[in-house]
Amino acid sequence: MKVCVQGMWHLGVVTAACLAHAGHDVTGLDDDGDVVRALTRGEPPVLEPGLVDLVTAGVAAGRLHFTTDPVAALRDAAVLWVAFDTPVDEDDRADTLFVEERVKAVLDYVEPGAMVLVSSQLPVGATAGLEEYLRRRAPDSDVTFAYSPENLRLGRAIDVFTSPDRIVVGIRSEAARRRASALLDPITDRIEWMSVEAAEMTKHAINAFLATSIAFMNELSTLCEKVGADAKDVERGLKTESRIGHRAYLAPGAAIAGGTLARDLGFLSDIGRRVDRPTPLVDGVRAANEAHKQWAGGRLLERLCDLEGKTVGVLGLTYKPGTNTLRRSSAVETCLWLAAQGVVVHAHDPAVHALPVGLRDEIRLADSASDVLKGLDALLVATEWPEYRQLDVEEVVDGMRQPIVVDPNGFLRDTLGADSRVAYDAVGVPR
Repeated sequence: MKVCVQGMWHLGVVTAACLAHAGHDVTGLDDDGDVVRALTRGEPPVLEPGLVDLVTAGVAAGRLHFTTDPVAALRDAAVLWVAFDTPVDEDDRADTLFVEERVKAVLDYVEPGAMVLVSSQLPVGATAGLEEYLRRRAPDSDVTFAYSPENLRLGRAIDVFTSPDRIVVGIRSEAARRRASALLDPITDRIEWMSVEAAEMTKHAINAFLATSIAFMNELSTLCEKVGADAKDVERGLKTESRIGHRAYLAPGAAIAGGTLARDLGFLSDIGRRVDRPTPLVDGVRAANEAHKQWAGGRLLERLCDLEGKTVGVLGLTYKPGTNTLRRSSAVETCLWLAAQGVVVHAHDPAVHALPVGLRDEIRLADSASDVLKGLDALLVATEWPEYRQLDVEEVVDGMRQPIVVDPNGFLRDTLGADSRVAYDAVGVPR
């Protein structure tokens, strides 16, 4: 099947490369000529394990192409798969117009009888809005629309796409179901069929549920710290309850970051206001997460008493390990907060070799984790890169002015946290 995937960033490139690997003839469409040229050379715009090899293989096999020309991309294409990563601002508000305007700009070139499959994170009702737009422009059009919520996870995106638990697809007609089945059959036959609006709402519901679980456990963990309970023990007690389960999204740690989960909380709050229905639980999750973002900074302030003039090292800057994404990273947000308090911030990240212009004055980037440790007043473990598990305790103790380690997720609890010489803090660990 010939497929056009629109939007060449993380979601779009992974989708295009995986579809080509599954045997489809795929063209990646994007407005950015630099991104398209780099992809043609096998250079994705974001770091994702295995993605370079998958793109290179698809291009070499002649099943994966990239262009800025919508006419060429959509010629004879049976499916337009909309796969933009919906931008989110600093307040977790999604720029849905960014996606909608780009889709509208190419609808005139979609082949008769083709299907538009939307996977970008958009509020429920957005697909119907695109349908209505096309009906006004071309009342006789037989183009069908469907919605399949993206379910990728940075660092594991290819595995999740190629071996999904199931795929949710919202459709309008039996014709759309047949087209979607032919598209997805090489990947899985585990498809949950539903209406377009139910599929859109499912995406909001999944992310809101995960966000609620995180906020619940973090709030509980801060109480554990005060009453002498270890939150990891409480986590174990929860997950061994058959009504909850071992895969529940419950672990003490840092606040929600990156905008992905928070974006859907925002969508649900907006829907509630629009239909005049209160959403106190959703609103409370957002408030609880905002409060928990202060945990690391507050613990550093407690340990150091005064932050002005202190030197703090930060291990990890990216949104999560396995990616080079800095946008909406909680590590970067904490670094900027520390710098605003007069802290000298030294940082290292194995995927970051140069800082964007806006961060260079606030963060001093080190070549190695060992370089970060020298002369610190405190160390913050911000991103769980596996390399940091190799840190030598003696090097930490000897290199720092005082061995204070703040590790929200408890990533190095079994090493640094187990040494009595280290003043170690993690979310949910009693003090």
